[in-house]
Amino acid sequence: MERVRVQSANFDQGAELNAFAAQYGAGAGAVVSFTGVVRDIAPGLATMEIEHYPGMTESAIAAIMDQAQARWALTGAAVIHRYGRLAPADPIMMVLVAAPHRAEAFAAAEFLMDYLKSRAPFWKKEITRDGAAWVAAKDGDEDALRRW
Repeated sequence: MERVRVQSANFDQGAELNAFAAQYGAGAGAVVSFTGVVRDIAPGLATMEIEHYPGMTESAIAAIMDQAQARWALTGAAVIHRYGRLAPADPIMMVLVAAPHRAEAFAAAEFLMDYLKSRAPFWKKEITRDGAAWVAAKDGDEDALRRW
């Protein structure tokens, strides 16, 4: 399994988790996964468009994964993030982490999720029946990063 995948295609969450666990689970006592999905938080969300700069995005995610692996004793970590046009309930991203102990696995997964939410170079536009607007950064996302 690739460490970082940025793709437009959908992914099978179960298949990704099974493949990750088969590759990294033997040396781990815990495997943690998280899948983020498109929420219909705007009134009548039709789609969300996610843009990124190829190459730069993968490098930025790989760098934060290096930080996670330096902080916690991980046996493996992977991130899948989609771009393009997504509908409500579509999966946007998946974080997978394997570690000898559950506390390390959960902490590293949360660290990666907080980074992806606020620092990964993606730009999101919500398209509703009333128009389109870019998604702005939220103070809560910045607060979540401060704990690390």
